Amino acid sequence: MKNFALIGAAGYVAPRHMKAIRDTGNRVIAALDKHDAVGVIDSYFPEAEFFVEFERLDRHVEKLKRKGERSMVHYVSIASPNYLHDAHMRFALRVGADAICEKPLVLNPWNIDPLREMEAETGKRINTILQLRLHPTIADLKNKMETMEKKADIDLTYITSRGRWYLVSWKGDASKSGGIATNIGVHFFDMLQWIFGKCVKVVVHLYQPTRAAGYMELQRARVRWFLSLDQEDLPESARRSGKTTYRSILVDGREVEFSEGFTDLHTDSYRAILEGKGFGLEDARPSVEIVHKIRNAKATRPKGDYHPLLKAIRA
Repeated sequence: MKNFALIGAAGYVAPRHMKAIRDTGNRVIAALDKHDAVGVIDSYFPEAEFFVEFERLDRHVEKLKRKGERSMVHYVSIASPNYLHDAHMRFALRVGADAICEKPLVLNPWNIDPLREMEAETGKRINTILQLRLHPTIADLKNKMETMEKKADIDLTYITSRGRWYLVSWKGDASKSGGIATNIGVHFFDMLQWIFGKCVKVVVHLYQPTRAAGYMELQRARVRWFLSLDQEDLPESARRSGKTTYRSILVDGREVEFSEGFTDLHTDSYRAILEGKGFGLEDARPSVEIVHKIRNAKATRPKGDYHPLLKAIRA
């Protein structure tokens, strides 16, 4: 049984990490969040020490380290706001633990190399959660596409409704979240470059706080993409059925159905990490580079290849 510390225990994704830690036979012994609405811990690790101040967690974990192998924290799971990931990974390595960090690993590509240096210095490893790579449908698609000789034409559409709270929270602050493409698109961009190869071109047609769209060219694919947090962008069929999220990937005009099968992907990710087969810094680098380019690109008027939904939207 390994000991875990969890940073970001009150966040949306935290229960997936708690479940993964429990289901792999391990335990959370310390948790941190500046918000104290963390009753969910009772369903998983009620005996965990809880902190609302990072400094107190730091002191506690340092003290456990000095007690020896059985008491120390072996892994730090990081589900904190995006802009804090870098600092929290550094903390993990500094206290002698491996890190398991939600995506995006970091906001800027140049943050990755110093983390590699810290891995070398400490002998510890940074792992990231790229769970879509473990989805059976996505893995099958990768296998099929590797034998294709011509470039594929991809339409990526991801619409996930968010209320007014979103722009008030840290997620609405691009300096903290990286903006919409980073916050909700990074895992899709990782998946696409994993399947279709290196990104060689990025064009942005629309970039707003709640919408973004553009075109990118990968080694083996041309991708038109559209991301939105606006309920009004949902297809009529989704709204009629009361759905708040719509995701679609068309490959050469054919839908890739992967709406199911997400339940245990975090647990699968943890199993791979515990076996030494997790995704590391270099696995995360391409998607960090893509969203950084999107965030810093100047939006141009749509022409040529652009996502069909842009026809109904005025930039």
